[in-house]
Amino acid sequence: MSASLSLNGVGLTYPTRTGLIQALQGIDLQIEAGEFVAVLGPSGCGKSTLLKLAAGLLPATEGELRLANERITRPSRRAGVVFQKPNLLPWKTVLDNVLLPATTLKLPTAPARQRAQDLLELVGLSGFAGNYPYELSGGMQQRVGIARMLLPDPDLLLMDEPFAALDALSREALTLELQRIWSTQKKSVLFITHSIPEAVFLADRILVMSPRPGRIIEDYRPGLPRPRTLETLNDADFTAACHHLRRHFTHAQAT
Repeated sequence: MSASLSLNGVGLTYPTRTGLIQALQGIDLQIEAGEFVAVLGPSGCGKSTLLKLAAGLLPATEGELRLANERITRPSRRAGVVFQKPNLLPWKTVLDNVLLPATTLKLPTAPARQRAQDLLELVGLSGFAGNYPYELSGGMQQRVGIARMLLPDPDLLLMDEPFAALDALSREALTLELQRIWSTQKKSVLFITHSIPEAVFLADRILVMSPRPGRIIEDYRPGLPRPRTLETLNDADFTAACHHLRRHFTHAQAT
């Protein structure tokens, strides 16, 4: 099976007033079709930069990126992106916010509207299609953002700490929800997070990045059975996986 996303020797160096900064170095990565890959690393290591490169929002200064065997040179409808904030338009209803990609991509109106309604049902918001963003909780707004990302039916989902701004209970609920959506949609996912338990719970593979310049220093497979539930959080294998990954960061703090 060919990789949905492939990075070979990817690096990024950018100029500042005080000189050049190497953000990423020698990134080799493949994400297969339907695979959920999480990225962990300290602040400033280039996790979000890596995602922006994969989304075609930044050009790499070294190496090559491919999505479905095509070079990534600009944003593509093959990749959907969700950031920390859903950035909904406050003057548009939930349904119209989900339909925004249909306008920009000039998708046929009737099928797009039906898909938007189906996606709102998928994320548990079918009863809120006519509401406005200010009438929704933060977690509900992020669900709208996920539905909007899925509207063009992308091959790859790029998620940059999508639950970071939520309270603990909302974050836990959306983590379970994302697992359900992913298992239903069968998409490839690159998921950026600072949370070790979140990465272990969601991912097939977890990539650990070094401090800047960001490099992949471990490609770890937690090997937990699916579907994962709240009981998984108390499983000995889950705890062992979290301890294994945490050693990367406790050692860095100790030195």
